[in-house]
Amino acid sequence: MTLTALVIAVCCVAYTNGANANFKGVASLYGSGTTTLRTAAIWGTVTTFAGSVAAVFLATGLLAAFGGKGIVPDALAITPDFLCAVAVGAALTSFLATRFGFPVSTTHALVGALAGAGLAGSGEVHFSALGTAFFYPLLVSPLTAAVLGALVYIVLRRVRLAPDHRTPMLDALHFLSAGAASFARGLNDTPKIAAPMLVVPGLEVHGAFLIVAATIALGGCLDIKNVAETLGKKVTGMSAGQGFAACLVTSVLVATASMHAVPVSTTHVSVGSLAGMGAAAGRAKWRKGGEIFLAWVSTAPCGAALAALAYVVSRLV
Repeated sequence: MTLTALVIAVCCVAYTNGANANFKGVASLYGSGTTTLRTAAIWGTVTTFAGSVAAVFLATGLLAAFGGKGIVPDALAITPDFLCAVAVGAALTSFLATRFGFPVSTTHALVGALAGAGLAGSGEVHFSALGTAFFYPLLVSPLTAAVLGALVYIVLRRVRLAPDHRTPMLDALHFLSAGAASFARGLNDTPKIAAPMLVVPGLEVHGAFLIVAATIALGGCLDIKNVAETLGKKVTGMSAGQGFAACLVTSVLVATASMHAVPVSTTHVSVGSLAGMGAAAGRAKWRKGGEIFLAWVSTAPCGAALAALAYVVSRLV
């Protein structure tokens, strides 16, 4: 019964991840008017699914990081109750953020949930390991993306590869870079979500990855609109060239992190690159950026509280 609940909880994480995150790689396609919301959503979902499948071969290094070992006692990390609580905490956090249209980090939700379930389960959490392996890259990545977003846009504009008006070549490059960003997102997020399912007897790594990949795609198909409007229209105004610059930065940073098993947040990288590009172009919408930042700050504590509650309830049941 507990193992069934674990699989269902992980699928809920994957679904809310797809709903909250599948549009992040392709937001600039919609925001710049290069294509419609529907076409951008389909392209983002298809390329994310491809990245999720490729993660079986390219990004399994992230599995160990999100299994809980090294963060909580090993004896607790392998129990279905703990892993189910982690998944429930992360899923509920992402679900709430998606309902309000805030693009938050599933990675942050999972990290917070690991800590919350660990405190509820044994009272022992290695916060130094959390800081070094998780919070440092999660904090640095949006700042890096913002700086690179501004610099790349300035350079591309100077060499006339980021014009304000659309051209057939720019549209093609924009679609390719957006697809690459979404592919990289699937590569980086799928192992994190699949990790708790590996305690299920008889479930191989590739099976867990495929279940997560399919459920992420389902979430991206059915429940993407609220976050799409926020990312596409409310972070910054953008032309086609500006959107291409932001996409290029997101795809390179997330792909590089995935290949080196660094748990960055596609959300933070995507929003950071959009904000940096918007600042360089004088079009950033700082009030909405502040609201998103507050949502980011609350993601890990929310995940921790909900996971701790889920663990206590599971033990009582």
